[in-house]
Amino acid sequence: MKMNSENSDKKPTNFIRNIINEDLSSGKHKSVITRFPPEPNGYLHIGHAKSICLNFGTAVDYDGWCNLRFDDTNPAKEDVEYVESIKEDVHWLGFEWHGEVKYSSDYFEKYYEYAVELVKKGLAYVCFLSADETREYRGTLKETGKNSPYRDTPIEENLALFKKMKEGGFKEGECVLRGKIDMSSSFMCMRDPIFYRVRFDSHHQTDDKWCIYPMYDFAHCLGDAIEGVTHSLCTLEFQDNRRIYDWILEHLDDFNRSDRPHQYEFSRLNLEYTVMSKRKLQKLVEGNLVSGWDDPRMPTISGLRRRGYTPASIQDFAQRIGISKVDSFTDVGILEASIRDHLNIIAPRTMAVINPIKLVIENYPENNIETLQAQIHPQNEEMGKREIFFGRELYIDKEDFLEISPNNKYKRLAIDKDVRLRNAYVVRANRFECDENGNVSTVYCTYDPDTLGKNPSDGRKVKGVIHFVELSKSMVAEFRIYDRLFLNPNPGKFDDLSSAINPESIQIRKGFVEPSMLKAKPEMAYQFEREGYFCRDNQSKELVFNKTVGLKDTWSQ
Repeated sequence: MKMNSENSDKKPTNFIRNIINEDLSSGKHKSVITRFPPEPNGYLHIGHAKSICLNFGTAVDYDGWCNLRFDDTNPAKEDVEYVESIKEDVHWLGFEWHGEVKYSSDYFEKYYEYAVELVKKGLAYVCFLSADETREYRGTLKETGKNSPYRDTPIEENLALFKKMKEGGFKEGECVLRGKIDMSSSFMCMRDPIFYRVRFDSHHQTDDKWCIYPMYDFAHCLGDAIEGVTHSLCTLEFQDNRRIYDWILEHLDDFNRSDRPHQYEFSRLNLEYTVMSKRKLQKLVEGNLVSGWDDPRMPTISGLRRRGYTPASIQDFAQRIGISKVDSFTDVGILEASIRDHLNIIAPRTMAVINPIKLVIENYPENNIETLQAQIHPQNEEMGKREIFFGRELYIDKEDFLEISPNNKYKRLAIDKDVRLRNAYVVRANRFECDENGNVSTVYCTYDPDTLGKNPSDGRKVKGVIHFVELSKSMVAEFRIYDRLFLNPNPGKFDDLSSAINPESIQIRKGFVEPSMLKAKPEMAYQFEREGYFCRDNQSKELVFNKTVGLKDTWSQ
């Protein structure tokens, strides 16, 4: 099997692809089968997106397939809500899994049979040590463990005890099934790991059929083997656990062969200014530090989607950071660059005034509304033009006016200074009014009616351009301006996440948009000219726009 030629020149090589190429050329495997195996105990985040892109993308590139399998072995923490959200996220990212969605629970009967096989071979036993005793017997990194007093229970007795576990004959925590491996191993995970424990929780797929559940390390390798996975790709924290993975498959008759699955580890994504732990993300949600799993400040796929990130930008990000075995922190600017570059190409242009003050053109006819033409995208004429409106009263951004121009390089509006209104006329400010707090509320100006689409006839050069929205046609909108959720680039090191929260991670503004934005679709990206990229919020019925990213990177400056 060869790599899909259409994609081969677009994908950078990495150590995983080198391994796959060797396996295919040697004949070890004739095809490539991967899997994405999330636990349905939370929402997916950008780190999972990296894994999705790797597993599904690799399968696509080699004309193979990728399974979506839920490793649902812990019913106490799992929920159908998470199952459905994960399926939606994978679809939204642009990937299709092979066949039907799969669950580890589909194989519970087979897992049990394989556990029985290990018991019959004298390689597993039922242990009645308490959790504290088990930890004590396991030893430390410096001291070897000692054998459980139940380690040498006769095989027939173990078979009977394991059957009794399956039939609900023991209480939760009373006993477990352990692998008989090596209590003196330098790898803690190999010191007789637990394979099964008693749980009476109802399961979202199997209801109350089972009261024993396999541990992740036992189920994961078996799920891969049953499905014929060729390359089991996971993150570095499972590196030591590969020894359990291999040990189990080596000692089962069905899988002790050269083409059984093999686990390969890559570095997980550590992204600056956020946390990438489901547990810590859940703390943010439960502590009301964010509005929910889909809060646009969250690194969850649903949060990024709500903020305006696109599947293409996330795939591009995954490609930019690449795959390696080196753990490091990734600059969040790389993620922001991916979405900025993508939206620059696809996002229609429009105007919005986020911090409005009124601009009155005193020499413009009253009650006259002019319809002008503006390009939807300056680099893509095929997108056509849009109608904008112009009248005597407009809204401009308060940051675009100063009473006195600070220097000759100032390109915004000031008293006795000219500026062009974008896609419209040149105006000159004459005077202004302030509100009761002393803040500028209204600027009065005059316009040059001969400057639509051309420079003033007297030859003066007008360098400044500001945006506007015509007052009578404008639509009231709320703008949610997002910044990084944490002030520290490594917030995970804080025990109390609330102490690391950026108090200005969200700012809400009330302003105005062009009337066409009333029809803006949720999640669709727009460039608000001179302001940044925004999308309509997918949870609000009103006109609410979330800022996706600025027009340029301001953090690195």
